[in-house]
Amino acid sequence: MKHIFKEGQNPNRPLLLLLHGTGGDENDLLPLAEMIDPEASVLSVRGNTLENGMPRFFRRLAEGVFDEEDLIFRTNELNEFINTSAKEYHFDRNNVIAIGYSNGANIAASLLFHFKDALKGAILHHPMVPRRGIELPNLEGTPVFIAAGVNDPICPQQESIDLKELLETAGAQVEVRWENRGHQLTMSEVQAAKQWYEHLFE
Repeated sequence: MKHIFKEGQNPNRPLLLLLHGTGGDENDLLPLAEMIDPEASVLSVRGNTLENGMPRFFRRLAEGVFDEEDLIFRTNELNEFINTSAKEYHFDRNNVIAIGYSNGANIAASLLFHFKDALKGAILHHPMVPRRGIELPNLEGTPVFIAAGVNDPICPQQESIDLKELLETAGAQVEVRWENRGHQLTMSEVQAAKQWYEHLFE
């Protein structure tokens, strides 16, 4: 998968796995990583599918309707890519925190839904529920931050509420930050994510 790896100054900090939104690429969220933890290593990945020329992490059948078969395939593909990257770049595979926006947040949530140890934690900006009607792995104590917009036309409020409930039922510790905005990524939600992230090390 096309990607950027940046080695951080502090090997004890988590590796930040950056996952862009539809039409983005591996450069998009680099400023976010710098704001969240300037000492951390970064693995920023470009989605392997295209929709009208725009990179995505998995296909969809319509707005808000995921191609579930492709989602499962791409989730496995991304998990394997993290595994091989950990060996290539010598980072701790058990210390990976995802930062995803929109489509990237959805594939990050899908990693949590399908693999017990894929992520140590996740920051999900404007995610949806990746799959329904499946049993999640044991996510006991896994910290998850969700940022959502109350007026988001792409990701209805109920999606974030349902995602929180599903993750918590699996044992995750979930915090939701509501913004009085739409689908855009706001500075205030990034600052809230940074505060949440810093509390993990207290």
